[in-house]
Amino acid sequence: MKILIIGPSWIGDMMMSHSLYRTLKMQNPDSVIDVLAPAWSHPLLLRMPEVNAALLMPLGHGVIKFMERWYLSQKLRIKNYDQAFVLPGSFKSSLIPFLAAIPHRTGWRGEMRYGLLNDIRILKKSAFPLMVQRYVALSCQKSCIHNTSDLPHPLLMPKLQVHEKEKHMTLRTFGLLNQSRPMIGFCPGTALSLSKQWPYYHYAALARTLINKGYRILVFGSVHDKNTGEKILLKIPSEMRQYYHNLTGKTHLEEAVVMLSCCHTVISNDSGLMHITAALDRPLIGLYGLSNPQFTPPLSTKARIICDTNKYPPLRNTRTSIGYHQSLININPDRVMNEIDKLHDTIED
Repeated sequence: MKILIIGPSWIGDMMMSHSLYRTLKMQNPDSVIDVLAPAWSHPLLLRMPEVNAALLMPLGHGVIKFMERWYLSQKLRIKNYDQAFVLPGSFKSSLIPFLAAIPHRTGWRGEMRYGLLNDIRILKKSAFPLMVQRYVALSCQKSCIHNTSDLPHPLLMPKLQVHEKEKHMTLRTFGLLNQSRPMIGFCPGTALSLSKQWPYYHYAALARTLINKGYRILVFGSVHDKNTGEKILLKIPSEMRQYYHNLTGKTHLEEAVVMLSCCHTVISNDSGLMHITAALDRPLIGLYGLSNPQFTPPLSTKARIICDTNKYPPLRNTRTSIGYHQSLININPDRVMNEIDKLHDTIED
């Protein structure tokens, strides 16, 4: 069976969709799964053994460009796919499988997709509270899936493969090979605004504590997070700075994946890098503010979530003058350090 998946446009969603690919492959080991997705996601897809090919989606997020979609669909048509799964909920995302004449087109109803999808599902959010459950539910027959109790058990978690040779080469590239101190990863950025970020001064306080405890800090993120990494550095005493490495904007996504796999523990805002860390099975502390950990939690038994929005519900729509959300400001570094210690104790036991 040949399957085409129209993949998500965000890193976190792409990682969670891996549970669907794993489930489809478990149900039919002979199936061939291709994923149509933006170029940035291909380093992730290539680390998923269930994916046969990562196909380039050349159109940007939010762009229709009907003729370009038609030309792409004709290229896909000759591949003779048996089924398509459309994971985004938009109208335009369902155009390509329809124009490619893929006979079985599955997805949630979304926006105006009747006719474009012929295996359309109507979502009752309370029946599948997690995004990953909604992805995996598409692998089941429509008549047999009503709520989470009908999902395959156990739920197959996202899982990225990184080889030891890659770790060795990447650590050497960044001058971190054979370092005596274990590495702690910080992921202080998000794709959105400061309102989803734990304040840089909290990260700095935690960095000082961890360096004093014998760790080395690696900060990950895009070029847009470089300023945050520098602001953390300025709050670290000069004698400690040799153990602090601001890698924001210096790594490609593929290198960041490898480096995260080398970290003893990772501290992260709710972001794509958090979901990557979970798929790498590294100990992880996820910090949540405005986003909902009951919808998109890190999918790992080694992950712990800290979230204060239930404790401070009136503050959900309140921001301070510098943009940080109060629910994240209220998570103090000592609390995170205590959670790190408890996580390490649990894993060692």
